[in-house]
Amino acid sequence: MVSAVLLAAGAGVRLGRGPKALLPYQGRPLVEHLSAELRRGGCARVIVVLGAGSARVRAEADLAASHVVVNPDWETGMGSSFRAGIAEATALAPGEPVLVALADQPGLNAEIVARLIARSAPARVSCAAYRLPGGNLMRGHPVLFAPQLARAAAAGALGDSGARSFLAAHPGLVDLVECGPETDGRDIDTPEDLALLDSRRMHGPEE
Repeated sequence: MVSAVLLAAGAGVRLGRGPKALLPYQGRPLVEHLSAELRRGGCARVIVVLGAGSARVRAEADLAASHVVVNPDWETGMGSSFRAGIAEATALAPGEPVLVALADQPGLNAEIVARLIARSAPARVSCAAYRLPGGNLMRGHPVLFAPQLARAAAAGALGDSGARSFLAAHPGLVDLVECGPETDGRDIDTPEDLALLDSRRMHGPEE
C-alpha cells in the first residue's frame, strides 16, 4: 500500500494563466488527470495539496476521490506544501510509503507510478530518473519514500527546495529508477513548456 502526495499549490506566476493545476490536459484539468494516474498506477490514496486559487481549483477540478489539503503557507515555497502533504499522508496511513509527485508534470502516467512502486525497497528512496542525450540518468519526479524517510525529508523541507536538501545529503539512500522513453520528466515552468500539454508530443501520436 502506497500513499501519494500531489503538490499542486503553486500560482503559476511565470505562465500568467492562474494555478498550473488547472492547465487543460486531455480534456480535463491537469491536477484531476494526474490524480487519476496516481490511483491507476497503484496508489491507495492521493493527497492533493492546494494553495493558490484553492477555491477555484476545487470548483473546476473533480477531486472527490482525493484527500484535499489546503496549505495556507503556500507562498513560502514548495517546502511547506511538501510538509503538509507528508503530514496528512502519515496521519492517514503511518506505516505506508509515500510517493510525492508534481502537478505540473503532464508526462507522469500510471506506468511510471507502477514501476516506482514495484522497484521500491524498505528504508530506501526511489526516484524516477530520465536519460539525458549524453546517456546519463537525471534524477527527477516522482519520488517514493519509505515511511520513516518521508518524515525525515519533510522535517528539512524549507523554502522552495522540497526534499532536495534531504536527497543531496543522503545519496546512499537513493535508488534511481529509469522511467522512459515515454517521457523525459519535464514539468511546466515557462510559456515554452506549454507544448508539453500536447499529449501527442508527450507520448507520440495515437494509433
